[in-house]
Amino acid sequence: MSQLTLSDLSSVLTECAGADDGAALTEAERDLAFTELGYDSLALLETAALVKERYGVTLTDEEVTTIATPAEFLDHVNRALTPAG
Repeated sequence: MSQLTLSDLSSVLTECAGADDGAALTEAERDLAFTELGYDSLALLETAALVKERYGVTLTDEEVTTIATPAEFLDHVNRALTPAG
């Protein structure tokens, strides 16, 4: 898998949080806090678990609790997906 996109993350969040299917994240929302977007810590932990299952990237509970925005979540996951060197 090359990269987790904002659209991919939006789909996973929707699945984990039970939001409306039409509530996709937009580029304008990528730097907003998850709390402002209506996602709590449980939704983010569930999202991290699903990302691990689908993309093979493990985020610790501690990492997840420090990630504040969709952009930060994408950065964490995509760094792990990008081979070093």
